[in-house]
Amino acid sequence: MEPLDLDLSSNTQKALAVQLGKDAGTEIAMLLRRMAAQIDELKKTKVTVTSVVPVTDHSDSTWNFV
Repeated sequence: MEPLDLDLSSNTQKALAVQLGKDAGTEIAMLLRRMAAQIDELKKTKVTVTSVVPVTDHSDSTWNFV
């Protein structure tokens, strides 16, 4: 595998290469980067959901929704 710019410190890159091997370290770093990108995308597209809760109207037996 070719070296990639993964925004990792030289200490982190060295630790991954020593502990896991260069190819496996690069693969794990790429996986973490993709996961971080997916998390950022989910944060950008997050919407607020308002629950619709039934509220009883005590004047009669019908349901009103707020």
